[in-house]
Amino acid sequence: MDLSKYNGNIHPDEWINDVQRCLRFKNSNSTSSDHLEVAITLIDTNILLPIGIDSLDKLRNALKEDISFIVFKNTNKRKLQSLKYIPENKGGDTSKFISNFLKLCYNAEINDIEEKKDYLYNSLPMNSYFSNEFHKKTKNVNSVNELIKEFEEIVFEESILITNESIIALKHVATGKYLSSVENIYYTTGSRRQLVFAGNPVPDHNSLWKIKFDKELATYINNSVKFQHTKSNNKFLGIYYDNYQTYDYFKSPSTDHTEVGCYFVNSSYWSDDWKFKYSKSENHQGHDIQFTIGNDTFQEVICHNERLGGNDEWRIELIKQYV
Repeated sequence: MDLSKYNGNIHPDEWINDVQRCLRFKNSNSTSSDHLEVAITLIDTNILLPIGIDSLDKLRNALKEDISFIVFKNTNKRKLQSLKYIPENKGGDTSKFISNFLKLCYNAEINDIEEKKDYLYNSLPMNSYFSNEFHKKTKNVNSVNELIKEFEEIVFEESILITNESIIALKHVATGKYLSSVENIYYTTGSRRQLVFAGNPVPDHNSLWKIKFDKELATYINNSVKFQHTKSNNKFLGIYYDNYQTYDYFKSPSTDHTEVGCYFVNSSYWSDDWKFKYSKSENHQGHDIQFTIGNDTFQEVICHNERLGGNDEWRIELIKQYV
């Protein structure tokens, strides 16, 4: 454990504490007078001390009154002003960021909690989620520990948000099976386009979709989304028109409801815009209507205009957030 010189590039309190710890480590019988004597010898010659310093407290105050400490504090304030939080999915490190933030506040002697809130808020990415959540969650915060706790919760929640072009899976709540499609397997009735079905009870490469929407975040109100199948070349989840003029749809294989398929985006006779609603229904009875193509059996996925129930519920699961 080595003693370091003081040149104005460390907070005086921290430096004096380090000197004391080091001297006590080397000699447990050392006194405050010994610490003061050694500390004075370690101060850079560019820093002129006033006469009459006979205690560590007086030395501490003298160092804080020197112009070097004013420059040091202002430098740390400027670093705080330019500090930017980078989410972990974009290569950032939240733990290191918070450690750096608190260190800069300490060095700049910023103790007011509202001022710390302002600096932390200004470091956040410029999007409505961070802004809204930060103001909401930190409004009544009055301690640093609370502030960091709320910040960490915001960061965690943001890390699991489904953003535009995230990779997701759609789980059928009633049966636990995932919405799937397989390239080059087609309906043998109806549109004869690429089929969609409820597949395995665990997500696989056939059940991955890229979710797309125009806004920053998808909401439950007036927000349409599209689902692009990741393993099919530019094909989207949709329903195909049997008659474009009358908006008649092709019928599903087993129940005669509207067929759901996977189609190219440039088709003129189909719709790929979907809206979703938050569901609190707990009526999740099994729903497993099947159809066969060759030797393979598939669980049917359909659209209908009847009253929605538990069998119509799907849960969106985040697989990979878009970066």
